[in-house]
Amino acid sequence: MKITDPTQVNFYDVITSRRSVRRFTDTPIPNEVIDACLDMAMLAPNSSNLQPWAFYVIETPHVHQKVVKYCMNQNAARTAKCLIVCVARGDTWRQNSQDNIKYYPVKPVPKAVKNYYGKLMPFGFSLGKFNAFVPAKWALTQAVRQVRGAFIDPMYSQADVKNWALISTSLACQNLMLAFRSFGFDTCPMGGFDEGKLKKLLKLNEHQYVCMVLAVGERDSSGIYSEQYRFDKKRFVIKV
Repeated sequence: MKITDPTQVNFYDVITSRRSVRRFTDTPIPNEVIDACLDMAMLAPNSSNLQPWAFYVIETPHVHQKVVKYCMNQNAARTAKCLIVCVARGDTWRQNSQDNIKYYPVKPVPKAVKNYYGKLMPFGFSLGKFNAFVPAKWALTQAVRQVRGAFIDPMYSQADVKNWALISTSLACQNLMLAFRSFGFDTCPMGGFDEGKLKKLLKLNEHQYVCMVLAVGERDSSGIYSEQYRFDKKRFVIKV
């Protein structure tokens, strides 16, 4: 897109030209590099030693093609040598307790152990748009606490858990991108994707959210598909 008069720029054309402008070469990414970068992503800060994220490395060709399609066939997705779907997990507490019990070395798992891991699941539900039921929720959680003997934060809601999962996953994604760049590869987050179809493809549940689709590869020297219109930085760069 060639711009002669910035005042006549069509906003839709600007957004379209800026979306996923990178393209990659055919240079393969070694598996050991991918594994090392994923290990570095795991160093992101989290809460209660629970990692509320999952990385789906797309290796199967036909699945790769579907992910590209669900990313609107963006240039970076089509030419990427590796696509990674980053998922924020709001089901971490429940899944963590189930996994710990499943892999507990002593079989059958003692009742005391099951009760211990059961405490990892917070008793929370969504408050919706209003906080009118906070007192009732506090009273209910106190009553349940007496029965279960578990630490329960009465202010937890499903919205809180989702928000925490998305923030933590974003930090992990930043680690992942920096790690690939430290190995000499470039990364490009997709500017848009069909979350519903991706969740169905990866068999995610309702409490798992696609946070990012990351395209990875060695950057092509040309790199840019179209001219980039730069907005007036004086409006958006504020020095204090």
